[in-house]
Amino acid sequence: MISNAAFPWLTVLIALAAVAALVLWLVKPLHKVARHYALGISVAIFVLFAGAFATGYHADQISLYESYRWIPQIGVSWTVGINGLQAVMIFLATFLVPVVILAAYDEANEEDSYGFFAWVLALEAIMIGLFAVQDLFVFYVLFEALVVPMYFLIGRYGGHNRKGAAMKFLVYSLVGGLIMLAGVIGVYAYGPGGDHAYLYSSLAKGLSASDTAQLWLFASFFIAFAIKAPMWPFHTWLPDTAAAATPGTSTLLVSVLDKLGTYGMIVICVPLFPKAALGLAVTIIVLALISIFWGALMAVKSDNLLRLVAYTSVSHFGFMVMAIFSGSTLAMKGAMVYMVAHGISTAGMFLVVGFLARRGGSYRISSYGGWQRVTPLIAGSFLIAGLATIALPGLSGFIPEYMTLMGTFQTVKWAALVAVPAVVIAAVYVLLPYQRAFTGPKPEVEATDMHGAETVATGLILAAMLWLGFYPAPVIDLVSTPAANTVAVMAQAGSSENVVLEGSNK
Repeated sequence: MISNAAFPWLTVLIALAAVAALVLWLVKPLHKVARHYALGISVAIFVLFAGAFATGYHADQISLYESYRWIPQIGVSWTVGINGLQAVMIFLATFLVPVVILAAYDEANEEDSYGFFAWVLALEAIMIGLFAVQDLFVFYVLFEALVVPMYFLIGRYGGHNRKGAAMKFLVYSLVGGLIMLAGVIGVYAYGPGGDHAYLYSSLAKGLSASDTAQLWLFASFFIAFAIKAPMWPFHTWLPDTAAAATPGTSTLLVSVLDKLGTYGMIVICVPLFPKAALGLAVTIIVLALISIFWGALMAVKSDNLLRLVAYTSVSHFGFMVMAIFSGSTLAMKGAMVYMVAHGISTAGMFLVVGFLARRGGSYRISSYGGWQRVTPLIAGSFLIAGLATIALPGLSGFIPEYMTLMGTFQTVKWAALVAVPAVVIAAVYVLLPYQRAFTGPKPEVEATDMHGAETVATGLILAAMLWLGFYPAPVIDLVSTPAANTVAVMAQAGSSENVVLEGSNK
């Protein structure tokens, strides 16, 4: 058993974000400085986590580990800790929260804007908890809890049709959570029991369920994660939600929270139910390929910039899921790095689209034309973020997309070959909107270009894209051990690491 860390860093960071959100709600004098307060708290959380990671992370074990009995009667404990994948996901979340707050600075003068920042801090507490927790029951509780701040961020602070979009998000999330609950109950019934019955490490040692029962348990978790990811045909809530929410809310939703779908497949579905994952791998990969092309084609035809970015994400999540179930260690590493790279490039696209809409008053591509001559910084930032999305060498998306395709080709040649043409479609759904919105004669409008906090937020995103593009080694090193361990579990359910879909290559 790993001993508790000398200082409970993860619990403190979760509590700091949660308490800061509550204080912002209750202390009225803070309402006037809500954006400064929220930015200060979020930056402090990022710095504290970076310091804790630098001093307490060890690649060969769960680091910053804490474990306390909570409800021993049903085997629930408050157990948190991080491996490499969990560390990079917390870094992604804690990096994007202050960026989103910065991006919202110019919209923070409304009377109730403090509520937006309070909900963002509450969401940050839940995000850190979801990626740090090592107890499946607590994960489920937090998975359901994230619906609350996100519902209000969409329904209270969104734009046109925000209430309908918030309700659709709520319904899909609750349905997914209800399906997962059946799996949580089943895992307890077939699990080892004891005071720590829901620990990932305990459950991964094996369940007493039959192969058929494990198949149903796998399905209960996979469907919930496929809704969250989102995968075709469970994706329809995302474009409506992204189009109605603020760009900052959409950034946190798609760049971080939707990664819980792929994260859950890696951390829960494959390690706990490897035989089911093996048996359903071909079906899941086919669904992933449909997601890749459906999302790409819908993005091409979209006239709404927010919907366009949402549909591109459906496509990119297809690449991640395909890689996860390919049975290749290289592809699994690629999927994990892809989660980070996609989070950063998509954040850039959402935020820059928001900056454009502040000036042009619309998210419709057809409402623009020639804006490169009016707002060159916004135009250039959109282009760079779009090129990162379509995996231009030197930007964040290239290495992980290369790894996912090459790794998948090693084990599932047909899937990798089918997926490759989507790369060409990706160029269309980024470059064509750029041409329509930003090139051409100068429009007869007066607008200021990106400035102040917008420039800082965008600069941080662009710097992260370039860093991941030119020097992804630290992130790859962090996820290497979790990727190898996950694939090893899947391989153990077959006869070798590359057997997962080997029959499909013949």
